[in-house]
Amino acid sequence: MNISNIFTITLLASALSACGSDAKTTPAATVTPTPTAPTTPTEPTMPTVNDLGISAVPEALKATFTPALKFDRYTKIDTSNGGVISILAQDEITENQIVRARNILQHYLTNYPGSVYGADKSAVANNIADSGATLLLLNGVDDGTNAAAELDGQPLYYGEMQVEGGNWYINQNYDHRDASFEEILHFVHDFGIGVDQNPSFNGVLPAYQAEIRAAQVTALSDKLWAWPASQASWVTELTAENSLSQEYLASVIDSYYGLWGAFDSPYGMWGMYIAKTRDDLATKDPAGAAIMDNTFFHPYLTYNARIDSSFTGDFSLKFNASLSYTHHSQYLKDITLTGTNESNVVVNKLNNNITGNSAANTAIFSGASSEYQISLENRQVTVQDLQDNRDGLNVLTGFEKLKFSDATMDAPSA
Repeated sequence: MNISNIFTITLLASALSACGSDAKTTPAATVTPTPTAPTTPTEPTMPTVNDLGISAVPEALKATFTPALKFDRYTKIDTSNGGVISILAQDEITENQIVRARNILQHYLTNYPGSVYGADKSAVANNIADSGATLLLLNGVDDGTNAAAELDGQPLYYGEMQVEGGNWYINQNYDHRDASFEEILHFVHDFGIGVDQNPSFNGVLPAYQAEIRAAQVTALSDKLWAWPASQASWVTELTAENSLSQEYLASVIDSYYGLWGAFDSPYGMWGMYIAKTRDDLATKDPAGAAIMDNTFFHPYLTYNARIDSSFTGDFSLKFNASLSYTHHSQYLKDITLTGTNESNVVVNKLNNNITGNSAANTAIFSGASSEYQISLENRQVTVQDLQDNRDGLNVLTGFEKLKFSDATMDAPSA
């Protein structure tokens, strides 16, 4: 829903008036009215937006997303048809959680050049905006106690919203598992891609949904997904509400982006999906792999991740079996360190863009210094790995040191 279209501007018309003398003695005089300039229409005052793109809840939305329900912040994604996709947050949600939720939604809606269904995702985004669908970031956990969950919107709870570099993300103990990718995917699937077997198809990619449905049917019948006996009642419930394809796709996506790599089970998604990691997909669920391969979803995370200000030490973008979070972080490409803790970054092969924080930061590379080309332009340091398929091309902003296998050196500076 386009916030700018919510408000109605009323133009005030000027009244013309005339006056005359006493009619007994003096003929009525004709008075030429003085033209009154029309009132200049004024745009409604919108809340101030901070540097992270977050504002107070706009007045037009407060009637629904009320302070009494603890909604206090708002952000959005603009769509090509002039619409917006609104995101409302309650008062316990952190700014980094808001930004990350918006980033994941934008990631799903970012064009994927050369892909079968995602080369131009504008129709998907426009359909979400036109439907008035709203993403709700809610306090607490999904335990039935938050009254705002009854509102018309896709809920995502504080207790399941990890932030890169935060304790929940680094520890990956699944007490606060990262459900953001799943819940925001449901939002995009329901209102953008579209779901079949409803009275009408409300999305814009019926051919892609047909492939998703076929993969889901195969996975369920071949006991690749939701096969444990404990899931039988859940499958019955999903069948009744026509949510099987959405939940199956979420299982595939979570494994595709590494969210279950550290889970203590041979399987993904709480032990009910055969593929635990991306590498598993091709051999364990080929149909699931096919709906990921060059179709709609990028193979890496397209957003710039804000590393939580609590983090200190070496944040690794390269997979390291001893660091559980790297099952997930290996798919990050661009990051920004926040806060004031001294933090370093281990690069990966995805041609990273990395921004430092206010402390001293070091970028860490795999090979010897002689195997890299280093340059400085516009206060950005570029480090190009001269060997293929290792560290790629890295653009660094605000980094003081470069660490190689044989030496640590000062980064070039202007």
